[in-house]
Amino acid sequence: MNAPVRSSLALRRIALLEGLDDARLDRIAQACAWHRIPADQPLLLRAQDRGEVFFLVDGRVRVTTYAANGRQVTFRDTAAGELVGDIAAIDGQPRSADVVTLEDSVVAVLDRATFLALLREVPELALRVMQRLAQLVRQLSERVIDLSTLGVQNRLHAELLRMARAAGTSGNAARLAPAPRHVDLAGQISTNREQVTRELNALARAGLLRKEAGALVVVDVDRLARMVAEVRGESAPTASGGPLS
Repeated sequence: MNAPVRSSLALRRIALLEGLDDARLDRIAQACAWHRIPADQPLLLRAQDRGEVFFLVDGRVRVTTYAANGRQVTFRDTAAGELVGDIAAIDGQPRSADVVTLEDSVVAVLDRATFLALLREVPELALRVMQRLAQLVRQLSERVIDLSTLGVQNRLHAELLRMARAAGTSGNAARLAPAPRHVDLAGQISTNREQVTRELNALARAGLLRKEAGALVVVDVDRLARMVAEVRGESAPTASGGPLS
């Protein structure tokens, strides 16, 4: 693949860098190593003793790892505009997970020292990183609770609800495109593909899911939210995330 052009315009797609002036963005762009990475390739590997951060300018990646028995455990998918690798950059420890590309991607790679200097120079960026890590802790804490207390059926409901909200709703429905693969959903909720297939078929029979060409539609996000809230012992939120009246 051809090398991407180093561009401050491309870095404007990165949420962390929003609001930086052109001169600073130009300096960051020149300090980065730019790469095009084909789909299904490792971007970084667990236990690597490296601290660069990766600005995902284009494409999509998956943060994942593998258990001792070979089962894949998926933490999250990350889309263009985000960054990965910042945990190791901040604490100086080895990588905590693998990151692989889900599609052809463009990354701008900034070395650890320059990244930390940038956070010291621009406190607003440091605050954004802290907020991002706090959100990540909340998400992972919720997943640990779900994995510890919910059955496979309810874990799948919770994951589909999360994906629906991330995709955005229209008229209380959400279109997941491309349709998530059953094996990927299994990795996200710590089960096997066969169980995921059975539960998805049950949701389709119940009228909560509809299959379309290349997509999976959550037909009634509010109903799914009520189902998840009930097993978690929470107040049921709406598709937009607020409580139902």
